[in-house]
Amino acid sequence: MERFYNAPERVVDDILHVTAATADLRIAEPESGLRILVRGDWDRQREGSRQVAVLSGGGAGHEPAHAGFIGDGMLTGVISGNLFASPSVEPILAAIREVCGDAGCLLVVKNYTGDRLNFGLAAERARGEGLNVEMVIVADDVAIAEAPQPRGIAGTLLVHKLAGYLASQGASLAEIQQRTRTLCERMGSLGMALKPAAQPGQPASTRSPELGLGIHNEPGTRAVDPQSADDAMRLVLEPLLQAVAPVSAPGSSFGTAWVAMLNNLGSCSSQEMGVLAESLLRQLGEERVSHLIGPAPLMTSLDMHGFSVTLVASEPELIEALTAPSTAPAWPGIQVVRNVVTFKPDTAQGNAALLENAPQDAESTAVLWRVTETLRESREELDALDAKSGDGDAGASMQSGADSIAKALDAQRLDTSSLSPLFTGIGQLLARDMGGSSGVLLSILFTAAGGALERGDNPGEALAAGVRKMQEYGGARAGDRTMLDALIPAIESLQHGNTLAEAAQAARTGAQATASLTTAKAGRSAYVPESALEGIVDPGAEAVARVFEALARP
Repeated sequence: MERFYNAPERVVDDILHVTAATADLRIAEPESGLRILVRGDWDRQREGSRQVAVLSGGGAGHEPAHAGFIGDGMLTGVISGNLFASPSVEPILAAIREVCGDAGCLLVVKNYTGDRLNFGLAAERARGEGLNVEMVIVADDVAIAEAPQPRGIAGTLLVHKLAGYLASQGASLAEIQQRTRTLCERMGSLGMALKPAAQPGQPASTRSPELGLGIHNEPGTRAVDPQSADDAMRLVLEPLLQAVAPVSAPGSSFGTAWVAMLNNLGSCSSQEMGVLAESLLRQLGEERVSHLIGPAPLMTSLDMHGFSVTLVASEPELIEALTAPSTAPAWPGIQVVRNVVTFKPDTAQGNAALLENAPQDAESTAVLWRVTETLRESREELDALDAKSGDGDAGASMQSGADSIAKALDAQRLDTSSLSPLFTGIGQLLARDMGGSSGVLLSILFTAAGGALERGDNPGEALAAGVRKMQEYGGARAGDRTMLDALIPAIESLQHGNTLAEAAQAARTGAQATASLTTAKAGRSAYVPESALEGIVDPGAEAVARVFEALARP
């Protein structure tokens, strides 16, 4: 099992059922075989006499479109087909009959042959029954230059919002049709995916990353090889900006600016979409983007790992429609893009031990450089150990701490002439830059040890005091399968007057012993099954052993 589906043929009905169960909607009886959802508060005799009904729909697989956008201020109802397949004429006609009152009904149709034919014939039959029905066709995809019939993709959502807003304001069917057509002519969208979608019950297809692929899993216009989020965004924006008319709407109070919509095509993580959003604003120029919609899953393609961008000129009338409230559950709202306001944190007190032109001891400085290089060189091995027993970032965390110390050494901000200010300075660096529980614990160790040295303790006693503070705040003890299993024996060795080489051997013995500890009582390993820990050295203890070995080397 690779995906959480039941019977593939039930996917669409399951989705529509839960949508109707969690929103103010009415759904066509399952026995009818028609997949129609309409607003629960809509009465064609009452509401339909005052405002135009707005219907949309098409193939399923694009959730939350289309049903997630039913609500006051957006769609009146939707008609769903099978996955990636247009609904037939009969359910479309039945939906028109259900919602169309005296004010009429607008059909919002994406520019696919099946949708145009089925919605078009349903509209003709409805007119034959005396119903006032018009249609607007969305063709916002700019993937194919000078395409005779560009596809309708994510920009359809902006048409839903404009049409729904105008209908709620009592605009006539003719006005709504004219204004939504104008919007369709002025906007453009383009998508990219690293991986195509996999239909329920079918194996995932393998294709290279593509630019300009459709929301029905159609191949893209060309293969691409982005090396970063910035690369991916640039590949999308360059042809999109060429295809969409320049932003220079006469009389616009926003001047030269875009409304941008960033759509998750299915399986991009929140983190990926955040990075892509930052890249979008930076590459367009924040001063040239008045508003941003998303990032959010709006018009998806099952689990496609990709995104699309929609651009349209920012004008007051459009902004009024897009910012108007709606009860549609999936509408994410629209955000004003502002210049980022920064402030300078007050870190003077926190960095008191970090000096300008700090006193230097050549031998101590050389030892610290040796330790930082050891941790940097150990990153991959420590990460690999941690991947077996934790979250795979122990080496990266240790390297970040080492990098911080190296940067301070390079700038001569650490006093290496005396252990007390040196330990205190290292504690401040690790607290600020290392992050994670290891960074905090090691910061506690060095900060407490620095204070103990200042009070007159010898190095062994000071480090032991630091370990006691680590245990007090962290809760771990020897034998709990943590860095303490190497740290405690090494410090005890120093307290007994042994050499650094002997302390390093004690640390190594303690680290190796963690491979036989299959029950972790602290850290992320505490959540890992015993079978995953057997024979695996704790990465924190291994890092401590390597540090002491570096300290002991001549």
